[in-house]
Amino acid sequence: MGCCASKSADTKASQIARWRATGIVALRDAKLKTFPDGVLDLGSTVRTLDVTHNKLVNIPIEINKLINLQRLVLSDNLIEQLPMNLWKLQSLKAMILDGNRITSLSDELGQLVRLERLSISGNLLTSLPQTIGSLRNLLLLDVSNNKLKYLPESIGSCFSLEELQANDNLIEDLPSSVCNLIHLKSLCLNNNKLNQVFIIWIMHCET
Repeated sequence: MGCCASKSADTKASQIARWRATGIVALRDAKLKTFPDGVLDLGSTVRTLDVTHNKLVNIPIEINKLINLQRLVLSDNLIEQLPMNLWKLQSLKAMILDGNRITSLSDELGQLVRLERLSISGNLLTSLPQTIGSLRNLLLLDVSNNKLKYLPESIGSCFSLEELQANDNLIEDLPSSVCNLIHLKSLCLNNNKLNQVFIIWIMHCET
């Protein structure tokens, strides 16, 4: 028994050493129900954290210790709410939250000014915060398969946006500010409640 415990400790120590050396914490399909031990202690060394396809319900408020985190992937878990300190991770460039149970995003989202990719498809969002307009470096926004009835007027301030995915929502129209998205290459609005007149207006914006 002591031998098994020693091997387990060695494996854990080796894993943490690898995380520290590479800056990548990858724990996909690891059957996690709680946030992995030892990750927060790595602090500024972590650049990527991927815990896709687990059973996590909560993300610890101390996640802001990962001050140099650039890529956060929390897809396919059971997360309902994001911790407030998450918005302090101002080095984030990609945040992937698909396939959870998230009902809202905080106004503090606008603090993530370096964010280039935000994907939160397959959740329970009914709206997006107006502060999303502060994400001037955002290239991709995927809010497909939620319960959105509209997109905020401030979306037009995401001047770098190239791809906007909003399929499978309840959207009836889009704000006029969409016409400000001059770099937009892909606008996907399938399975919403848009009328034909509005679709023609969108086509006019693109010309």
